[in-house]
Amino acid sequence: MREDDADARQYYLTESKQQNWSVRDLKRQIQTKTYQRLLSTKQGTSTESNTEIQLSQKEKILSQLKDPYILEFLNISEDPSTQERDIESALINDLQKFLLELGSGFSFVARQMRISTETSHFYLDLVFYNYLLKCFVVIDLKTTKLSHQDIGQIDMYVRMFDDLKRGDDDNPTIGIILCADKDETIVQYSVLKENEQLFASKYRTILPTEAELTAEIQRERQKIEHQLERGDEYTAT
Repeated sequence: MREDDADARQYYLTESKQQNWSVRDLKRQIQTKTYQRLLSTKQGTSTESNTEIQLSQKEKILSQLKDPYILEFLNISEDPSTQERDIESALINDLQKFLLELGSGFSFVARQMRISTETSHFYLDLVFYNYLLKCFVVIDLKTTKLSHQDIGQIDMYVRMFDDLKRGDDDNPTIGIILCADKDETIVQYSVLKENEQLFASKYRTILPTEAELTAEIQRERQKIEHQLERGDEYTAT
């Protein structure tokens, strides 16, 4: 296993020791370019677990998020006819690998968690808790391109969860939309741009080639650099 990037090499060394990765796990992390996919890496924020830099809560959140997420272990084709419940069931059936892909500190809480108000019941696809961030993470699965309705829904779910489920010692809940694709116009002009707790990431259910994955990561880097040149605050999308 070779990794020419010194920073990436240090990341894999540190994480494999702290997370007890097997050789197979480490190979997959390198093959899927986990270090490069971390949003904090794209921002230049340190991803080392033992960093002496005092990170803000937003930077800590970014250090745990990737784009895209690689879910090739589900053995589901990238077909528009794939149902959200099929992906959800596959993730639960292979929860250990999904937790590895999510990253450090995640523990599973519930599937289809019901949140009830006085008039309605709502069901959250997947709920996790991240003990490093000290907060709940609500994941909403979408097999289609990101829409403004999806963003409004996760925003409502996170607000409800904070109001009805979050404990006094917990940090504000994070909402993540895992979608098949993203419309950057919707991202730019939605609450995703301003809200520090809401994020959207693409997922891939097949393992891209190294060239495809590198190109996708590079496109994300160029987008961030363009935003920084315009003086925009980067938002995790």
